[in-house]
Amino acid sequence: MPASGSQSYLDRVRTAVRQGVESTGWRYTSWLILGVVIGLLIPKVLPSRSALEEGELVILSGRDDSANGQRQALINQWNDLHPDNQARIVELPGQADAQHSEMMAQAQAGRSDVDIYNLDVTWTAEFAHRGLIRPLDPDEVDTAGFLARPLETCRYDGNLWALPFNSDAGLLYYRSDLVPTPPRSWTRLKLETDQILERPQPPGSPLIAGYTGQLDNYEGLTVNALEAIWSTDGDVVSPSGDVVLADKLQETELGLDRLRQSATDPQFVLPDSYAYDETRSTQAFREGKVMFMRNWPVAYRSLAGPANEASPAPPVPFGVAALPGPSVLGGQNLAIAKQSSKPRAAQALIEFLTDARSQQLLFERGGFAATREIVYRDSAVTDQYKYARVLLEAIERSRLRPATPYYNRFSEVFRNVVHEALRDRKPLPADLPDRLREALKGK
Repeated sequence: MPASGSQSYLDRVRTAVRQGVESTGWRYTSWLILGVVIGLLIPKVLPSRSALEEGELVILSGRDDSANGQRQALINQWNDLHPDNQARIVELPGQADAQHSEMMAQAQAGRSDVDIYNLDVTWTAEFAHRGLIRPLDPDEVDTAGFLARPLETCRYDGNLWALPFNSDAGLLYYRSDLVPTPPRSWTRLKLETDQILERPQPPGSPLIAGYTGQLDNYEGLTVNALEAIWSTDGDVVSPSGDVVLADKLQETELGLDRLRQSATDPQFVLPDSYAYDETRSTQAFREGKVMFMRNWPVAYRSLAGPANEASPAPPVPFGVAALPGPSVLGGQNLAIAKQSSKPRAAQALIEFLTDARSQQLLFERGGFAATREIVYRDSAVTDQYKYARVLLEAIERSRLRPATPYYNRFSEVFRNVVHEALRDRKPLPADLPDRLREALKGK
C-alpha cells in the first residue's frame, strides 16, 4: 500500500468496520472482527490503490432478492473505500431463463462498460467456453475458506473462472403443527400425508394436498426433477458428463413417480404445482393448502413474515429440514468480463464481495446462503436463521448440474419431456437418452 494517501485510506477502513460493528450491536464474534480488520489491512488481500485501474466498475446481475438490498449495501461500502473505482449494479429483470438470454446477448455484443458478470452457477462453463470471461490466476486469488461445492462451480476445463458470491440448496418446509418431526424419506413424507388427510379436517381448513414444489416448465422443474430422481438412486448425467439414464431408468422413473399426479391418489402432489414457480409454491404453503414444500432458503423470509399485500394470509406454523435426498446446488458466481478494461480493479471488487465479512453481511442481513463455512459458525447467523446448520449440510452433500457450455439446451430438452411425463402420467420416451446426448453437444 503506498505511503501517499494511505492515512485517508486507513481512516476509511476504520470507519467502514466501525459502522459495520455498530450496526449489528457487536454481535460478531471477536475473532471474526479481528480477522476482518487484519484482512482489510493486508495488501495481499486487498490490492493497493495504485495497482487498480481507475474508473467505474459495472456488475451485470439478476435481481437482488435479499432483504433490504444487501448487495447494494456492500457496493456502498466498497464505494466509500474506493473513490476512484465507484461501482454500480445493473439488474436484469425476469426469471433465470430470461436473465441468461439477456446477459448472454449483451456479452456476445461486447458491451464495453460491463466489468463483472454475476452468473448463475450453471452459466459459468458456457461463458468460459465462449471466451466471454477471464480466467483467474490461482496464484493471485486466495480460495481458502470457500465451501468445496460452490467453489467447484467456478472451475471449468482446468481453470478457475470466478469466485462464489452466494450459494443455495433446496430445503423441506413442513407444517410443524401437523408434523412434529420432519420426515427423512419420501416414504415417510407420503405416509404422514395419508394419515393426516384421512382425518376429518376442521371446517374451512384450506389443507387439500400433501406436497408442492416448483414443477412449471422452467429451470425450477429441472431442479425438482433431478432431486426426486437422485433420492431413489436414479441419475441422468454422471459427474463425468456421460448420459446414464438408460442404465438408471427404473430408479429414475421411481423418482419421478413421486412428483407425478397419481390418478388413484390425487391428494399427494397439489395439482396446481405443475404451474408453480418459487413464489406460487410459497404462497400455497403459506395459505395452508399443503403440508410440505420444497423450496430455496429465500422462502423462509416470506413464510415467517407478517401478512401484507403480497402475502395476505397469516403465516402458518412451519419448520425447516433437509430434503429426503441430495439437493441441487444453486447459487451465483462473480466473473471478470473479457472486455473489461479494468481487470485488476474488477478482481479486487470480486474479492471484496466474497470475503468473510461480506458473506456474513449477505447472510445475516439479507438471507443469502454464504459460500464460506466460517459464516455458518457465527452465533449471529445461527440465532437469526435456525436452519443455518441444516442449510450448510445440504450444501455440503448437494450435487451439481452438468457442467457443460450447453447446459441451457440440455435443461430445456430434459424439462420439456419431464413436464409432459408428470402432467400426463406417462413414462419417459425411449429416445430421451439420445436426445440428451445431442443437447449436451449443443445440438
